[in-house]
Amino acid sequence: MTLQLISHALCPYVQRAVITLTEKGVDFERIYIDLANKPAWFLDISPLGKTPVLVVDQIAIFESAVILEYIEETQPTPLHPESAIARASHRAWMEFGSAVLNDIAGFYSAADAQVFDEKVSALRTKFCRLEGAVSPGPYFDGDEFRLVDVVFAPVFRYFDVFDEIGDFGFFAGLPRVQAWRKALARRPSVRTAVTSDYPVLLKDFIQRRNSYLSTLVEEPYVRQNMLHE
Repeated sequence: MTLQLISHALCPYVQRAVITLTEKGVDFERIYIDLANKPAWFLDISPLGKTPVLVVDQIAIFESAVILEYIEETQPTPLHPESAIARASHRAWMEFGSAVLNDIAGFYSAADAQVFDEKVSALRTKFCRLEGAVSPGPYFDGDEFRLVDVVFAPVFRYFDVFDEIGDFGFFAGLPRVQAWRKALARRPSVRTAVTSDYPVLLKDFIQRRNSYLSTLVEEPYVRQNMLHE
């Protein structure tokens, strides 16, 4: 079986597939494209025009959730728990992780201070909710690295760059979430899911958004409170 993963350098959903394949020890070829200049062949195999796309023996599978389930069903080293109720719970929190990614997009795209603070608050609220769901660690549900961890690893990677821009108070007073974030960052499959220039590429992407966060990239920014007074 030949696997090709059509990727974009910053796509968090691509990272999910890369981490999963790496954890399972599956060989695959990674092909990068520019989503701002999508090649015709890519649009032919990606009906929604999004990455990732996993090409399996010339058959294209799109949408990251479907790709993860396909890999889980066909490759060794299960990353879902055995219990049906535990799997359902993990899948629900994986959807929650996708909602966090939507809030992150709103955060770095916010046009002004008011919308920016609303997005900070929305993210903070979600991480507070996670604090009550995460195990004492090191991972979401204890000692075993699972697909739900795969989903959140790219989420937390964003904040490595956000932390360089300013202190937004996302994880203040949330020790379990903070510990989980650190444990995921240490995982070899997570570390190698992006190229070494990922932080530079993400900062450049933020600057080109012409958003409120863009204005903070080049200047020191320390939040005294989570929201503007």
